Amino acid sequence: MKELLENVEDRMKKSIIDLSDDFAAIRAGRANPAVLDKIKVDYYGTPTAINQLAAVAVSEARVLTIQPWDGSVCRAIEKAIQTSDIGINPQSDGKIIRIAFPPLTEERRRDLVKEISKMAEERKIAIRSFRRDAIDKLKEQKKKSELTEDDLKQAEKKTQDLTDKYCKQVDSVFDKKQKEIMEI
Repeated sequence: MKELLENVEDRMKKSIIDLSDDFAAIRAGRANPAVLDKIKVDYYGTPTAINQLAAVAVSEARVLTIQPWDGSVCRAIEKAIQTSDIGINPQSDGKIIRIAFPPLTEERRRDLVKEISKMAEERKIAIRSFRRDAIDKLKEQKKKSELTEDDLKQAEKKTQDLTDKYCKQVDSVFDKKQKEIMEI
């Protein structure tokens, strides 16, 4: 029973971490190196993350600078950014790539909030499905007489408490990102 609850909690924690990572990749009008995390550059035939090929820094509030350690990869990084879905064209002088983030329009902000709201709801659904799976396993153990009725009720309550805790964390992560997006 204890192993089962620990496993469920680990899965719920991972769900929160994944959500935070997904939210970090969404640009909110401000320069954020995390928007480049999902972009891979073809480096000698191997898809490689930009932060492994270059120093990425926020030089101004709305400008990211990318300084490749190997000058020959500058063009490949530029091309990877242009073909990605972040919707920003990089400017390069051959040594340093600059990405200027334009301020978001009110309509785009609302669209982003809808998008992150949907992502947060999907995570809550996943967390509730973890709860359902755990309770089903607990009931199975009860059927096999591996658990008493009291142990089953206690484990169900602990599982529900975990579910409530992690759903609140999803709301907290969502609220924080929503504030960031709606900030002008």
